[in-house]
Amino acid sequence: MKLSEKIIESLLWLAAVITILITAGIIWVLLAGSIPFFQEVSVIEFLTEKEWTPLFAQKHFGILPLVAGTFLTTAIAIAVALPIGLTIAVYLNEYAPGSLKRSIKPLLEILATIPTVVYGFFALTVVTPFLQSFIPGLAGFNALSAGIVMGIMIIPMISSLSEDAISSVPKSLREASYGMGSTRLQTAFRVMVPAASSGIIVSVILAISRAVGETMIVAIAAGQQPRLTLNPLVPIETITTYIVQVSLGDVPHGSLEYRTIFAAGIVLFVFTFGLNNLSFWIKKKYQEKYD
Repeated sequence: MKLSEKIIESLLWLAAVITILITAGIIWVLLAGSIPFFQEVSVIEFLTEKEWTPLFAQKHFGILPLVAGTFLTTAIAIAVALPIGLTIAVYLNEYAPGSLKRSIKPLLEILATIPTVVYGFFALTVVTPFLQSFIPGLAGFNALSAGIVMGIMIIPMISSLSEDAISSVPKSLREASYGMGSTRLQTAFRVMVPAASSGIIVSVILAISRAVGETMIVAIAAGQQPRLTLNPLVPIETITTYIVQVSLGDVPHGSLEYRTIFAAGIVLFVFTFGLNNLSFWIKKKYQEKYD
């Protein structure tokens, strides 16, 4: 093995070790902060209580309202991003000329580079007033506009990863479809998309993981009212928004209220860890299928 290859291999090994150590450090910090919290608040109460008011005089520590808010905004975001992102991926792969494809993909990536705080103000000052023009009951802060803008934000992730998945489908499938007399539309949606479904599902799961962890958009546009509801027209609060709220410095360090951010962080970590492992499992299965 050449010296340059050994150096590159060592750097890759070092990067992997650093990543593992950082992950272990994050888990240690979350556990160190959440264990004292669960010594005062039972896990049963934390998981089943329907109110989350740790900063009020009458305290309740049920995480369900924050989980419901996170689920609601994420579901709206995926409902917006999946059809648009998948349509863009099919268009780029099956219909767009090569020059147009090379121009559109970088433009889509620009959406992913816009700071999320800008998306948040866009949701609050543009999307919400627009929606209120034909949805009278829509509150000034609501889950709907925040979810829609989150969906716009993750469109590049779904379209780019799905386009890669469709591109990796063997060309023989496309040629066989055309050979049997199928149209381009039939080939795209009845052959290529189903054949790339594993990769598309991975892109959606990664997009869900990205939406679950989004902070600034929901902090600005969704309001900060923990509420156990699936109504997208009212203010809600997500896990990340609550963590930001407590981290501003108004809560005494080391208090029970302060430790709630570690308990909420554990829940968020479990969600994202589970989603990422699920995508890894699907990707592995996909690779075994086509190798």
